Amino acid sequence: MTATAGMARRAAFETYESYDELVARVRAGEVGPDPATQRIAVAFTTRQAVRHDGRGTGYRNEVLSLRLAGAVGSCAVEPGALPDRAVEDCVGANVAHLLEHPLLPVRVAALDAYLMHGAPHTPQNGARPVPLPAGASLEKSRARAKAVVALLDLPTDATVLVVGVVNSLLEGLRSRGLGYVPCDLKGGLTEWGEAVATDALTEAGRCDALLVSGMTLGNGTFEPLRQHALAHDKQLVMFAQTGSAVLPRFLGHGVSAVCAEPYPFFWLDGGPGTVHRYGGPGTVHRYGGPCPEGGR
Repeated sequence: MTATAGMARRAAFETYESYDELVARVRAGEVGPDPATQRIAVAFTTRQAVRHDGRGTGYRNEVLSLRLAGAVGSCAVEPGALPDRAVEDCVGANVAHLLEHPLLPVRVAALDAYLMHGAPHTPQNGARPVPLPAGASLEKSRARAKAVVALLDLPTDATVLVVGVVNSLLEGLRSRGLGYVPCDLKGGLTEWGEAVATDALTEAGRCDALLVSGMTLGNGTFEPLRQHALAHDKQLVMFAQTGSAVLPRFLGHGVSAVCAEPYPFFWLDGGPGTVHRYGGPGTVHRYGGPCPEGGR
């Protein structure tokens, strides 16, 4: 399959019609090397709590990350939900084994590491790098949000379903005059006192586009949202620390754009960073068979 952006840039990787299809093709060795030969050398978790200066609310993150050679694949989890044994299960295990692990976040992180190892985020693979400046945590959060929100091509009267509430993303939508419905399994309130819905599919029907966290891969809610976007011809933009190398594989199959952010994430360091965009305004996707070898 191919993707063309601007100057007819080709993204040399196949795209897939479902998450299950992608996993099956990886297991069969049709996407890269036999996953049974690819061993995870390092497994670790990252736990973070934050309250940006000037913000009234804070949040926590927990992420499982697996290192395969020079690549790191990641999957976010609800804080405290990942058992300690998960890290031990992963160290020294091969990817094929981990793709059958009982915990979905382990399976997602392993798939992400495998795809990242074979196809890093580079312009040759269709990624468009966007630099994030050094600065305080809120400055970097807003810069990341600007890169994400720019992937939506909507009139100012449109309403966006935001799955995985990030206040900087909501702020970015507000600055563009876009309406939104915030949604998160935890519920609660946004920075502006707006109620956060908990059932994304119920809310999706009244929204014009979807802006969705890659964390949905790890909790099993991604596929229904992708299918909704595909069935109703809606833009689905993914902001992805979880599965940053996985989600571009669904471009044109419900996913319209991805802002991919592999480890290390913007909130880990005050220095400059990079996110990688796929799809979005000005990008045309064309499909019709496998891409030539030698790319992503």
